[in-house]
Amino acid sequence: MITIKTQEEIELMRESALIVSKTLGMLAKEVKPGISTLELDKMAETFIRDHGAEPGFLGLYDFPNTLCMSPNEQVVHGIPNKTALVNGDIISIDCGALKNGFYGDHAYTFEVGDVSPEIKQLLAITKQSLYVGIEQLKAGNRVGDVGYAIQKYTEDHGYGVVRELVGHGLGREMHEDPQMPNYGKRGRGKKFVNGMVVAIEPMTNMGSKDIIQLNDGWSILTKDGKPSAHFEHDIAIVEGKPEILSTFKYINDALGIETNIEDQYRNKPYGA
Repeated sequence: MITIKTQEEIELMRESALIVSKTLGMLAKEVKPGISTLELDKMAETFIRDHGAEPGFLGLYDFPNTLCMSPNEQVVHGIPNKTALVNGDIISIDCGALKNGFYGDHAYTFEVGDVSPEIKQLLAITKQSLYVGIEQLKAGNRVGDVGYAIQKYTEDHGYGVVRELVGHGLGREMHEDPQMPNYGKRGRGKKFVNGMVVAIEPMTNMGSKDIIQLNDGWSILTKDGKPSAHFEHDIAIVEGKPEILSTFKYINDALGIETNIEDQYRNKPYGA
């Protein structure tokens, strides 16, 4: 069942999403060769609690940490550990926060030091595919319209779109209806209406779409060992149009990235 949110609930969800956004912005300054994913995880837990929220992933389905940390060929759900990041790595950081009874949940794939042009291209296309999908999140459209847009954009650039893992509705539960695949057919699936809030999260492999799972029961890897990227936003449908509740502003500020791509999808500026 899809749970429709009131405008007041959407504003509470914006608060939760922005805590995640600020957490990722803080981490953007710390992601560098020599630091371990476990160190970053502890920083994130402290930051989230200091901002009046609870880590959304810690203990959820018995997950052991605050962050899902997935380097290189890991797609999602990687468990933080003591292994240090090295120059040329990429690291997908997926973060959740719970505040006022609502979840925020989004993700970003960071470069560690200097990465190859091919990996930079993978990250750029995956990030852009997120906004290509968001553009289709309009009242009257359907789930398949978002999935089709992401799939076409991604596959037209020669990348693999993971099938087994999808985006989702978001609210008082971390995972609500509807499921939001990054592939699909136009005009198929649940119809979008005002008050729906979803997390759209393209997971794009440099090679094949095929994945495997490690024996830890969590970590998902590309089957061919090639890199994978993951970007995610929380979006509400307000007055028939998509409104991004999360933001990459804090990441962009930390990394010196200049972009206004999110401006068209939000009705109010985000504070510092």
